[in-house]
Amino acid sequence: MSRWYIIHAYSGFENKVRESIQSEARRLGLEQLVESVEVPTEKVTEIRRGKKVTSDRKFFPGYVLAKLTMSDDVYHLVKNTPKVTGFLGPNGKPQAISEAEAARILNTKEEAAAAAPKAKINVDYEIGDAVKVLDGPFASFNGVVEELDFDRGRVKVGVSIFGRATPVELEFEQVERVK
Repeated sequence: MSRWYIIHAYSGFENKVRESIQSEARRLGLEQLVESVEVPTEKVTEIRRGKKVTSDRKFFPGYVLAKLTMSDDVYHLVKNTPKVTGFLGPNGKPQAISEAEAARILNTKEEAAAAAPKAKINVDYEIGDAVKVLDGPFASFNGVVEELDFDRGRVKVGVSIFGRATPVELEFEQVERVK
């Protein structure tokens, strides 16, 4: 009977560990005992240099979930995989997690992928800063930041049009700080 286990790996090498376990299982003829190997990730949107960039972020860095039928061969296959420090459990002995716990972790992963990406917002300006509008109908206009709405990813800028300050609501990536 296969159960879910958590494998501790070097941070940053989770995908390499997943690939190594799967390829070694194929090489040794243990594919039927290694049912699934997953690296829990979620999609995040960051704003870098004024552009939206969507990337995958591991939400359990250093850990890999694997659905295994535990045997001596499978245990040694995982333990001898490069960049694996061991199993999560008492004294490094593999301790299975419940199906519900694994489903919660993996559903979180699927929900994050299915839902709108979470925005990790890095803005290099704040209220009162002078900014330049990069695109849209007010491109190349300068203005002053009046409000920041992190929930919606929008900024309100007071732009001078015909000598009058007019509030304009824009996306974070549509403006940049005047240096």
